[in-house]
Amino acid sequence: MLYLDYFQELQKTLHEQGNGQPQLILDLSKLEQNVDWLQYKMPIHLKPRLVVKSLANSMLLKRIAKAFNTQSFMVFHLPHAIHILQAYTQADILMGKPVPLQCLKSFIADQAEHLPKVQWLIDSAERLKNYLAYAKERNLQLRINLEIDIGLHRGGLSDLEQFMHCLAIIKSHSEYLSLSGLMGYDAHVSKLPSALFPPIQSYQKSQQCYMNFMNVMCQMLPELDLSALCLNGAGSGTLHHHFIQTVCNDVSFGSMLLKPTDFDLEGLEPMQPALWIAAPVLKVLDQIQLPGLERLKRFQPRQRAVCIYGGYWRGKCIYPPGTKPHLLYGRSSNQELLQIPSGCRIQVDDYVFFRPAQSESILPQFASLYAYEQGQYQKWENFRE
Repeated sequence: MLYLDYFQELQKTLHEQGNGQPQLILDLSKLEQNVDWLQYKMPIHLKPRLVVKSLANSMLLKRIAKAFNTQSFMVFHLPHAIHILQAYTQADILMGKPVPLQCLKSFIADQAEHLPKVQWLIDSAERLKNYLAYAKERNLQLRINLEIDIGLHRGGLSDLEQFMHCLAIIKSHSEYLSLSGLMGYDAHVSKLPSALFPPIQSYQKSQQCYMNFMNVMCQMLPELDLSALCLNGAGSGTLHHHFIQTVCNDVSFGSMLLKPTDFDLEGLEPMQPALWIAAPVLKVLDQIQLPGLERLKRFQPRQRAVCIYGGYWRGKCIYPPGTKPHLLYGRSSNQELLQIPSGCRIQVDDYVFFRPAQSESILPQFASLYAYEQGQYQKWENFRE
């Protein structure tokens, strides 16, 4: 995507309202387009669960949670869980990764009254036993969600024997542990080379694997009500597959609503990039001079450059067109030198725009998100810890 008029308008409003520092810009109109498209596509029987690390801003989460009428969140960082619990009285938190026992202890020390609102992800019998011992010590009941490996091979319960062992532990200690559901992440479906691993086939294989775990669970715990469990799956890269057919009843997403470059994926073509980094130009250089090669200056090709405020972000220079890091000069997070086309009209105090690769890696680097709508910016504070 490259709309020159669009970025020129953003630059104009930043000249009028900006703070002269690198700013993270959220285009609310494009966010709304993405939300509308996803609402149209989302089957009504699937519970939407927002991935907090990818949308780590209270105002942004509030807006999206309201649109999807949800208070279900996937959380990867304990301080984020506390933010959510303070903001949403009916919050249902699924931890997106297994956390050390010390994290659980820290949570109980400060937030014990919210324990029923959290599902703790368990990836091994050893971790489950450690959690059980602590639950016995403190006379707690923990909601346990079992992480199952359905093809990503990034840990989790990878075979049915391990899975059955965990179910047996939960069943025999029901006063301390309750099974809240399963979590099977299928990110590999959109990442594997499609020529060798067609996404539809990879998805179907992952779903069959998920179903195998579910069948064993139902055999061992026939009293379970599947509709009451959190059978979580998906993610921004594979959510569209779940729209067609899925064994899950709970689906996670986040990044796709902002569409950083890592989510230029099949199935997400209708989504619009909505997040930008705007970096002020500090210097305009009409000739790049490489250090140590002053004597060869007249033999060097004429290349123009700008030095910007900040830099080295994970992302792609998008405006002015053709702007890119210099191959030989190197990268800098303080005052990055960027090569620009020879005919580029740019001045000191203008802006270079980047499209981030990920939202989750960029949001914590900025204190605020500047929500842009109809020529005006609103300052929204990001989660930083």
